Amino acid sequence: MDERDFKSIIEGLLFAFGDPLEDKEISKVIDISVKDVNRYLQEMKTEFEEQNRGIRIIKINNAYQLTTRPEHYDFIKAVVISRNQRNLSNASLETLSIIAYKQPITKLEIDEIRGVKSDKSIETLLQKKLIREAGRLDRPGRPILYATTDEFLRFFGIEKIEDLPDIKKLRKPGDQHDQ
Repeated sequence: MDERDFKSIIEGLLFAFGDPLEDKEISKVIDISVKDVNRYLQEMKTEFEEQNRGIRIIKINNAYQLTTRPEHYDFIKAVVISRNQRNLSNASLETLSIIAYKQPITKLEIDEIRGVKSDKSIETLLQKKLIREAGRLDRPGRPILYATTDEFLRFFGIEKIEDLPDIKKLRKPGDQHDQ
């Protein structure tokens, strides 16, 4: 097999699997090194971009996934995604932001930061698989810790949590948290 065959197989695997597929799993399936898998995937990402294809390959930690181009979202939404199914309320977005920047975090800590109860928002985020239960604290009541998921990374188009914008740069002068 040559490079084109391997790239074709990798593209087929990503398409068929749908969810992120780890480089080491691809390596095992097609019997080539992880280094070669990553090289082929980087080349494919570049080729897809240069050809302005309708799909792209994204990397999430050590896994890869085929996704549509973000600039085509409105067209895809019109056919596939119902508005109510994917939109998040302001309360859910606020809760998700707190979890993303403070994870792992308990519901009580989220409620204290927001100043209101977050039960509904947390339930919505769990249903959408944007957050997960990340364990429990070893203190009375054994509160659940929440953290973001790979679906969160995919939803916002980032590779790893460290790629989130620096929260200090997002604050405006005079914000209550600057004092």
